[in-house]
Amino acid sequence: MWNKQQTQTQPQAPAAPPVQAQASPMASAAASPATVVAFGAPSTPRPTVTSSARNSAHLGSGLHIKGQLTGTEDLQIDGKVEGPISLHGHQLTVGPTAVLNSEIRAGEVVVYGKVVGNLYARDRVDVKTDGSVTGDISTARISIEDGAHFKGRIEIDPAKSQAAAD
Repeated sequence: MWNKQQTQTQPQAPAAPPVQAQASPMASAAASPATVVAFGAPSTPRPTVTSSARNSAHLGSGLHIKGQLTGTEDLQIDGKVEGPISLHGHQLTVGPTAVLNSEIRAGEVVVYGKVVGNLYARDRVDVKTDGSVTGDISTARISIEDGAHFKGRIEIDPAKSQAAAD
């Protein structure tokens, strides 16, 4: 039980230093950085993005694209795509709701959804448990998990797959 004498005889812990608020990028330049904080702004500065971080894009499940997709960044597709996809050595992730009727050329392909068409990956192809690939695969490394569906041919040749994906 709490006793007033115990509180007086025990030394008090030093008070924590006051926390200064960080200015958000949305705050006006005239506002003092110690007094203006945007709602939900982090209390510590975010780490800067290094040049080694890869850019990535996302196509949502509500999108249906007919035509050619090309890019120079990683891409995750959760919608439907009909047409060739070329990512110039970057990663393509086929989401669990994705349905692709495409010839795919990329650095790496990870399949959680359904792909109908040939895959040419410079580095590797991963077909996950619920993934499905109907078509030929040419890559340096491949992984097909238990429960995945695959119908086609596999060619594992690092030299050929690198030339095909670029």
